[in-house]
Amino acid sequence: MPEPLFILCPPRSFSSIVCGIVGQHPQCYGLPELNLFLADDVRGLWHGPMSMPIFRDGLLRALAELHDGEQTDDTVMRARAWITAHLDWDTRKLFDHLQELVGPRILVEKSPSIVSRDDYIARMLRIFPDANILHLTRHPATNGESIIALRNRFDALQAVARGPAADPERMWNRCHEVILKATSDLPLGQCMRIKGETLLSDLDCYLTQICEWLDIDTSRSAFDAMMQPETSPYARPGPKGALRGNDPNFLSNPAIDQARLARINSPSLEASVPWGDGGILSERTRKLAMRFGYH
Repeated sequence: MPEPLFILCPPRSFSSIVCGIVGQHPQCYGLPELNLFLADDVRGLWHGPMSMPIFRDGLLRALAELHDGEQTDDTVMRARAWITAHLDWDTRKLFDHLQELVGPRILVEKSPSIVSRDDYIARMLRIFPDANILHLTRHPATNGESIIALRNRFDALQAVARGPAADPERMWNRCHEVILKATSDLPLGQCMRIKGETLLSDLDCYLTQICEWLDIDTSRSAFDAMMQPETSPYARPGPKGALRGNDPNFLSNPAIDQARLARINSPSLEASVPWGDGGILSERTRKLAMRFGYH
């Protein structure tokens, strides 16, 4: 079976649309957010970090779809019962089960939760030391604005915005520093870093590069398939028992909107930000952003 592709980034960094696009390649399978690497086994996940429904939905939807071929109230209930019956499985065994159901396609997954702590991402790399890593970045100012706007729309997200996660700039720094620390010693070529704004502004160019890096088909038919992320079974809200499992904005509008993508911009790192006291980004943030190619 092929090595999986994990997209690593803070929340609201274009990971849903990128996962949806790459996941529609004929040799790939894009998953919803599984959050599997928050514990060593299913019991620790289900009764620990994943006890909140917002973290369970993606796994429930994936199991319902792959076990029963559809996501309904009944299939989600069966997925929940299946998890309860397999609490003794370790995380690797559960992931391998999903891989067996998908077959020889590359599993593409993104769970921003795993870059919030060193031990989460260390667990991922311990279980999959040879996994392909796509480190996705977004300008810290627009990332923070997007996080705040989404929190204001959904009460469930307010509940998880505590501690360091309450400050979008602090979270941006922390997540990227965790990623950089974890990937710094990986073999050359195992991790690709790209600005989300750059990728989405020229999909023809950068999707070809990603496919070449993964050693998969770069034909026009493969590209056309990737340009239809809305055809993914996870590109719409799920049934009542598992509504989310992905970014709410993506679920409401998963199709590629070239006009909207053309409007994505990267403001000056010296511009004021709409949180805190309305000042500018900290020196720490600006230095890290410049390292990623922002100015």
